[in-house]
Amino acid sequence: MPFLNLFTAVVLITLEQLAQWRYGPAGLVGLLLLAVGARTRSTACSSLGAVLLALVVAGPTLQ
Repeated sequence: MPFLNLFTAVVLITLEQLAQWRYGPAGLVGLLLLAVGARTRSTACSSLGAVLLALVVAGPTLQ
């Protein structure tokens, strides 16, 4: 059980860092809203996070 908790924490931290690096603060906020909504079983929070992530991913890229 402690291994599973440690593994989950490492995966979540890695995903957060990847979202911050690739999609900036908006991607991180979307990922956090999605995670909090899933943890608390709040459909409004998880839906808002999913929509925010979709908008960030589908938005125009400034390269």
